Amino acid sequence: MIAARIRAMGAPHWLALFGGILLAWTALYLMALPADLRAAGRVYGAEFWESLCTVTPDMAGFARITAMWALMSAAMMAPTALPAFATYDDLSHSTQTRFSALVGGYLVIWLGFSVLAAGLQMGLFRLDLISAFGDSRSDRLSAALLALAGAYQFSALKEACLSKCRAPLTFFMAHWDEGAFRNGVRLGAVCLGCCWALMLLGFVGGVMNLAFMALATVLMVFEKLPEIGRYLTRPLGGALIGAALWMAL
Repeated sequence: MIAARIRAMGAPHWLALFGGILLAWTALYLMALPADLRAAGRVYGAEFWESLCTVTPDMAGFARITAMWALMSAAMMAPTALPAFATYDDLSHSTQTRFSALVGGYLVIWLGFSVLAAGLQMGLFRLDLISAFGDSRSDRLSAALLALAGAYQFSALKEACLSKCRAPLTFFMAHWDEGAFRNGVRLGAVCLGCCWALMLLGFVGGVMNLAFMALATVLMVFEKLPEIGRYLTRPLGGALIGAALWMAL
């Protein structure tokens, strides 16, 4: 069974998906901020970041930040949806499917999230609550985001979204008649409901911090697995709330 699944993932549509994920992570690696520049920013202050012209309070700056969030969303969220994509692909053996339309619909939702996240980043930057690279300058902001993400782990909406992500076959069967693209949009919306608060922790861990992004991706992948996720969600929420209290105090 495992060997058959591995062989199936060598099909062109799977190679295109994996190639897209790899390209997104490669782009993020090239854009990542080296530790020495972070240290220099702490020494020289806000003027240092402004001189780098990384974020500008105009449409050009907004476009760059939106592109960065879109890359980050694709790199981090597509791997978390692989079980759902695989389930959909398995259905192609018994009925007609459109894999690319499903993935396209999924990414549309995260592109919309990227636009909103970029707007939030620009607003926080103008208020001097984050640096030009998206790192929080405020312990209060960091504590609030940690507390929000921690509390959301215990919410009914989070649990409802996770239940759909953990049972993709049931999810697809319930909405099959709507077509591949709309199923992708629905799947993206459900995944957004699972992960938006954790994604916003990028402002705490560093929007361009590869280590944080990798850790967050692994946690979100595990959280959507039915055998593991139910043991992770609430403890992770407790840990995030604890971190918020520690930072606030």
